[in-house]
Amino acid sequence: MTNNVKNELPENYEELKKAANRTSSWRARFDAVEELGKHKHSKVIDVLTTRMTKDPVFKIQEAAYRQLKGFGEDVNQPKQTKFDIIKGTSKILLRIKKSLPADHTFEEFKEKFKKMRLDVYDAYEGEKGAEFDKWLENEWASLLKK
Repeated sequence: MTNNVKNELPENYEELKKAANRTSSWRARFDAVEELGKHKHSKVIDVLTTRMTKDPVFKIQEAAYRQLKGFGEDVNQPKQTKFDIIKGTSKILLRIKKSLPADHTFEEFKEKFKKMRLDVYDAYEGEKGAEFDKWLENEWASLLKK
């Protein structure tokens, strides 16, 4: 991979900034961080710093960190959280469970979660990767006992 960093704002900066902050798509944020990393500019550094410190998805924090490090910025590597990546997730899931009929299926729960709170759904999907369904099913199963 060659390092083609430009010391100017990308032409589509506003669009990339919007994508970097899109709460409903960790993939859009990740792609925007990767693209912004090709342009060393103070505004880009601000966006990347925000993603590195505030994004709920660890792989986006890491990508932003990698880009900032590549610019020569003095940044500390983000630490992965072991708890809810979004505060109040269990309350959100419980509310969704209670909004469904008592005999609902996991698939119905998953679909309603996605519809009601795409931002939270998407963040966990990005964070958990291939383990997402297993994690969500475990959360759902533990809610059924309450």
